[in-house]
Amino acid sequence: MATRRQQKVARVVKEAVSDAIAQHLSDPRIGRFVSVTKVDVAADLRNADVYISIFGENEAGQNKTFTAITHARSRIQSLLVGKMQSKFCPVLSFYRDENFKKMLETMKLIDRATDELKNKDL
Repeated sequence: MATRRQQKVARVVKEAVSDAIAQHLSDPRIGRFVSVTKVDVAADLRNADVYISIFGENEAGQNKTFTAITHARSRIQSLLVGKMQSKFCPVLSFYRDENFKKMLETMKLIDRATDELKNKDL
């Protein structure tokens, strides 16, 4: 269970990373549809795991976007420092969040099953 302080730092990190990706990174490999879905901050507030969901045309484009973001970690970190009001700024680690993609696949399966049942009843 995260403390209030961890939750507050996680919120600031999420907003700062989202802003940095959308507004301050000019890497052409970064696609337009990148979302920071979750941030987990360690109890000592020194590390933060940032989960990113990337929507793209294909897997190769998504991989390029994730690689570009991980390479820009130090730039994102420096932008985060300006928004933090604490003694320490958490060190960022990026991870791909596949939960949204799994949810979309599940919804497609449900829709397909529903259509099959409707066609079967006709």
